Amino acid sequence: MKVDEFDFELPKELIALRPVRNRDGARFLVIKGDDRQDKQVTDLPDFLESGDVLVFNDTRVIPARLKGFRRSAKIEVTLHMNEGNGLWKAFARPAKKLKPQDVIAFSHDLTATVMTKGDGGEVSLQFDCFGAQLRGALAQAGVMPLPPYIASQRPVDAQDLQDYQTIYSKKEGAVAAPTAGLHFTNRLLKAISVKGVKSVHVTLHVGAGTFLPIKVEDTRDHKMHSEWGEVDAQTAETINQAHRQGKKVIAVGTTSLRLLESAADETGLVQPFSGTTDIFITPGYKFRAVDMLMTNFHLPKSTLFMLVSAFAGHDYMKSAYGHAIDQNYRFYSYGDSSLLFREDQL
Repeated sequence: MKVDEFDFELPKELIALRPVRNRDGARFLVIKGDDRQDKQVTDLPDFLESGDVLVFNDTRVIPARLKGFRRSAKIEVTLHMNEGNGLWKAFARPAKKLKPQDVIAFSHDLTATVMTKGDGGEVSLQFDCFGAQLRGALAQAGVMPLPPYIASQRPVDAQDLQDYQTIYSKKEGAVAAPTAGLHFTNRLLKAISVKGVKSVHVTLHVGAGTFLPIKVEDTRDHKMHSEWGEVDAQTAETINQAHRQGKKVIAVGTTSLRLLESAADETGLVQPFSGTTDIFITPGYKFRAVDMLMTNFHLPKSTLFMLVSAFAGHDYMKSAYGHAIDQNYRFYSYGDSSLLFREDQL
């Protein structure tokens, strides 16, 4: 499909620069075909049944944005994928000032050597430490990697250290938050549990590639960046059992959905999974593992708007986004949320 088919006009004032004060107090647009309901996130349990399974991504965001120097040249780096033992893939700017074997100094305690240089500003960096020592150095030198559409309008501050993490985040490694999960509170999780809905966790370390603009005209020519994820055997069995019992599996966020679809076989069974995925979902994709999707509102011409269009129907989503804009819903990472029903199950 042409990328322009996923374009729409979004007023700048609808880009949320801060979350609502109470996480679960955000607005919540429920989209089932051409039926739309304006709700609040606290209403989520009303759309779930006992025995359904909510799938959360328990990744934790690290302070992955770094500023340093190569000699006298200023360099800004955003880490996006951990290769192990202190080796990271990253996006650098200005990348033209870097070449292999250059050393970037981020602080007195943290330097990295450029190992390789790829297209689009991507580099491979070997840090001078790894493990707990590297995590400590990043905590001192790095900042929370807010999306460009927020960071370009205000500085990152201490409040973002809390706001840009889910309350159930556990496994460090993401450089972007699984933002649908930012709406959950302990109160909401309790209400879901009381309803008899099961909650399980998977891990997908979200990479900075999720924010990269699409530079091609046709979706078939776009290449996704890989992200590391894991689904353990017990979680896979809980999901498969729910389907055997006629219950629904609800992905909290596009990251959970992409991982589950990567782990599902052709029959729809979710298999234990540990590795990287670069799955790119566009209209025409046949979903196998996920029945409903909770997700925030996405950028025009983004891979995520393509994904939700594939899930809930392209025409339905364009209409629903038009409604959201007319009703002043707040967009993107700190914005409002939605609940989507799968088009082929309507």
